[in-house]
Amino acid sequence: MNLRLAKKNDLHQLKKMYKKIIDNMNKNNIQIWDEIYPCEFFQDDIKNKRLYIVTKDDDIVAAFVLCESNNGEDYLKWKNTKEKALYLDRFGVNVKYLRQGIGGLMLKNAMELAKQKNAKYLRLFVVDINKPAINLYLKNGFKQVDGIYEERIEDFVLQEYGFEIEL
Repeated sequence: MNLRLAKKNDLHQLKKMYKKIIDNMNKNNIQIWDEIYPCEFFQDDIKNKRLYIVTKDDDIVAAFVLCESNNGEDYLKWKNTKEKALYLDRFGVNVKYLRQGIGGLMLKNAMELAKQKNAKYLRLFVVDINKPAINLYLKNGFKQVDGIYEERIEDFVLQEYGFEIEL
């Protein structure tokens, strides 16, 4: 498997992969992503060199974004706000590769990249109903922090927990 920054020519395959992830999440009553989010953000992520993918042969196995900030960062009680942190966002594993340890491997890749970028913490937000993601983060050493970020999308509100790991 190969970890690299995503390129423009990955966009079509990436959106196809995320559509299947969204279908699988909806089937499991985790209705938090749609045709707009996260897919409409990928082009900007690629342009800003923050979208990473792991490929195997010609397949995208998983993807994630590392951001300098997050809209919810001021709403939670992080361990140390003076130290540099990066935020893991739009994290997804190709449904063909579920239950094969890819999620944990991707988190380790994200932690290593964040460390290389001199971050002391890797942080993320996860919607309260996304139990599989919460379990993955806890299993991989992330700690839940105090507080809830309420992200409003028109008349829809997502309750998001914050998790962090010291690098």
